[in-house]
Amino acid sequence: MKLLAFTFMLIFSIAGVLGEDRLNAQELQVSTRDGVLEGINESGVYVFKGIPFAAPPIGPLRWREPQPVKKWQGVRKADKFGPRAMQRPIFGDMNFRSNGMSEDCLYLNVWTPTKTFQEKLPVLVYFYGGGLMAGDGSEPRYDGESMARQGIVAVTVNYRLNIFGFFSHPELSKGSPFKASGNYGLLDQYAALKWVQANIAAFGGDPNKVTIAGESAGSFSVSAQMASPLSKGLFRAAIGESGSLLGNRPLPTLAESEKKGIAFASAIGAPSLEALRALSADKLLEATARPDANFGVNIDGYLFQKNPADVFKNGEQAKVPLLVGWNSEEMNYRALLGSLQPTKENFTKVVRERFGEDAEALLAVYTVDTDEDVERVATDFAGDQFIAYGTWRWSDLHSQTGENPVYRYLYARPRPAMRAEMGDAVAGLAGGVIKGGEAKKQRIPLSKGAVHSAEIEYALGNLPTNRVYDWQADDYKVSAVLQAYFANFIKSGDPNGLGVPAWPAIQQGNAATIMHVDTVSEAIKEKHRDRYLLLEKLATMK
Repeated sequence: MKLLAFTFMLIFSIAGVLGEDRLNAQELQVSTRDGVLEGINESGVYVFKGIPFAAPPIGPLRWREPQPVKKWQGVRKADKFGPRAMQRPIFGDMNFRSNGMSEDCLYLNVWTPTKTFQEKLPVLVYFYGGGLMAGDGSEPRYDGESMARQGIVAVTVNYRLNIFGFFSHPELSKGSPFKASGNYGLLDQYAALKWVQANIAAFGGDPNKVTIAGESAGSFSVSAQMASPLSKGLFRAAIGESGSLLGNRPLPTLAESEKKGIAFASAIGAPSLEALRALSADKLLEATARPDANFGVNIDGYLFQKNPADVFKNGEQAKVPLLVGWNSEEMNYRALLGSLQPTKENFTKVVRERFGEDAEALLAVYTVDTDEDVERVATDFAGDQFIAYGTWRWSDLHSQTGENPVYRYLYARPRPAMRAEMGDAVAGLAGGVIKGGEAKKQRIPLSKGAVHSAEIEYALGNLPTNRVYDWQADDYKVSAVLQAYFANFIKSGDPNGLGVPAWPAIQQGNAATIMHVDTVSEAIKEKHRDRYLLLEKLATMK
């Protein structure tokens, strides 16, 4: 009898375990408008990878606005990242987990801490950087698990790049229902935001609590979505890290972009749209290595009715809270001086040669008293020209017309030295200053300031995903503060909260405080408003 009872208990126990496994599988299934998805459980965070949010932009859909997904039957596994967009390997710091590379690339990924799938959690939608030429939502530095552990549903979005995402041509405009061409990558983001509105509740997210964010080209994208009338109402807050469309180079018109497209198509021997679409994706990608293959955003009359800077000046942008900033070394002084020694004489000479009649006004605000000042001032100058000024202008205009708080930061924590065991690879990345054998014996410092993109892993809580750098206790301290600011802002539209220094919003475009993020983070008075006001004046005069 005891043996029989034990047997029944064992059978019931096994059945219970099997039933629990089946329940877990069912718990990982969500119903979207396009079909049922089954994700995976990664240490308590549910992850859904490679979710299609638009039809594959291939064949006749190449250079078309994103089209609806074809619904599927049964359960679609969402356990692998989709393919990344077509791109050349132009940035050495990118590390992909994607399922290859393909023109069929319109996929997104969701990390959710949900327990009931009904919590209505705040949502982060993140657009990757890469100059609109490279990048992917599978990069470990954008991984959403850490943000999910903060109580946020995190989403990364793929979008078309370079010639696939930003090519204009009169035939394309003529065939478009909107009489526009180019900006397909930004339209992909718009389609993803609409997908989030329709589906994120199934993952435990609240479509009324969406924050969009991005770094570099991703930050340009955030400013674009704020400026476009299409995306209004699809998000309630925005985060921009180093970059905006409001810089000192005005966007081209559709006609200008079309003219450029005609010239490029002729140069590669495919003068008609039919011939262009007949080219393989690999052949088109190969053509983007040409020096005249420079495709970007244009004022197309659909996504943008006018220049984004004018949209913000007129108060026609999405009126949402904005957290925005840039890094202390967006560009090194060598970008300005090249191989010249950093002396006052060389700095003055280069500025006068490159900026002509504007040089004296620039030298009056980028002041250099001694040779020792040059590295710092020239680094600021190069960074402002590259990306910092456009980011400042975005924050300044939105503080005047956006009717919502703007929180501005300067990120100043340099990355630590590379890990010694990186060996020869470390020496190569460090510019060959130290030979591989020596690199194995010491850590190699890379920069005096926070270089472009340095803040990403800190802000998203992903330092452990990057094994290149020898992260120290202070790095984790900075990350904890910066991620807390981001998480607070995503949850409430305000970065302030327990355990972090007070961060006041800037006021009506006047000289204001800025959050200086470093080992010791503190709100400080804006130091160089005179520089940006001059750049603003020079930009509007052109």
